[in-house]
Order: sequence, then structure tokens, then C-alpha cells
Amino acid sequence: MISKVIEVNGTEFRLTLTDQVIGQVNNLKNLYNVAYEDPESFEEVSAEISNTINEIATAAEPQASDSDLDGLIQEIIRVVDNKAVAVEKELEGKSDKHAKKTKGKKH
Repeated sequence: MISKVIEVNGTEFRLTLTDQVIGQVNNLKNLYNVAYEDPESFEEVSAEISNTINEIATAAEPQASDSDLDGLIQEIIRVVDNKAVAVEKELEGKSDKHAKKTKGKKH
């Protein structure tokens, strides 16, 4: 669990980033992709998109106003994406270290 302060339209929000929120963000991105790839399906997924946005927004305090909601969701998506990149780099670093260790050993 990670806590982060993000600013949207001059308001500071405290975000608690949990595995659940990360999953919701990834789900939202998938829903956006479905709506983008098949515009005719937008009506079908729009309610799910709205529900997912509202669920994600509950991870931030104070509660976002309607005028801040879009910017807040964009920032949360950015935080999740940055976290994913950091984790990937960390895993690559561990993999590189492991490869160097095993490469130097003789069998």
C-alpha cells in the first residue's frame, strides 16, 4: 500500500494506492480501450466506466468534486502507470543481477 499526495486544480488529494485500486485502474483502461476500439459498444460499457471511476475516486481524500474528478482520475492513472514502470525496472534489475551471478559461476 502506497500513500501519495497529488494536486488537481489547486486541491491536494491524499491517494491510498492499494492492489484493489491498481486493479480498478487497469480495468478502467481496458474499458476505455473497448470503447475506443468499438465505439458502438460505448453505451454498453459507459455505466461500467462510470462505476469504476467512482470506485477509484474513493481511494483519494477529500472527496473529489465533479469538476476535479476527471483530473483526479487522470493523475491516479499516471501514478499507477509510473508504479508499474518502477516495478518493471526493479524486476529487470534483479534479473540482470541474477544473470550476472549465474554467468560467473562454473559448473
